[in-house]
Amino acid sequence: MKILVIGASGRVGSSLTEKLLAKEHEVIGTTRKDKALFDAKNYSQIELDLNASVEEMEKQFPNDVDAVFFVSGSRGEDLLQTDLHGAIKTMQVAEKKNVKRYIMLSTVFATDTDKWSEIPKDMMDYYISKHYADQWLMKNTNLDYTILQPSTLKEEKATGKIEVNIDSAGENSIEDVAETLLKTLTNRSASKKVITMHSGEKKIEEALAQL
Repeated sequence: MKILVIGASGRVGSSLTEKLLAKEHEVIGTTRKDKALFDAKNYSQIELDLNASVEEMEKQFPNDVDAVFFVSGSRGEDLLQTDLHGAIKTMQVAEKKNVKRYIMLSTVFATDTDKWSEIPKDMMDYYISKHYADQWLMKNTNLDYTILQPSTLKEEKATGKIEVNIDSAGENSIEDVAETLLKTLTNRSASKKVITMHSGEKKIEEALAQL
């Protein structure tokens, strides 16, 4: 497949891109860095300006893309422009470009406001941005989406085991999140689903099969 990874230089994005390349997909990564992130014949990269207009972004967006992963984030520096409005514009462009599959990396319980009393106050603006980006994807597009909402990301060794549709927050290995994103790409059980997750006892494939 020809896949666009928006945010390929991030912690999750770089791990995800490595996994996609290993599966021999053609991967186009977006980054503001000049140097190529990966030395692979099936990798190329572009700068996709998330602050640009939809029309300008459409010119930067590659043609004939089969799937988009949105794993970009401003890390709190530009939430409205990047995590909210920037994300929505990529959805709009994806539809204009006839992309079918769109996979969004969100955060745990972003769409479940009943659980927001547990969120630290300094995270609230981030949650609001992710909430409305997720809502737009679900309600205002015809994209075949998956929204993955992991708990806290940790730079720990992958376990290959997770729990989905969780009731309480936990922690995730970044590698496990990237692997879960990869496996949602062609897993029909993940289509049109919001998936909350943290580390668990089930193999990723088994957990996804039970959605």
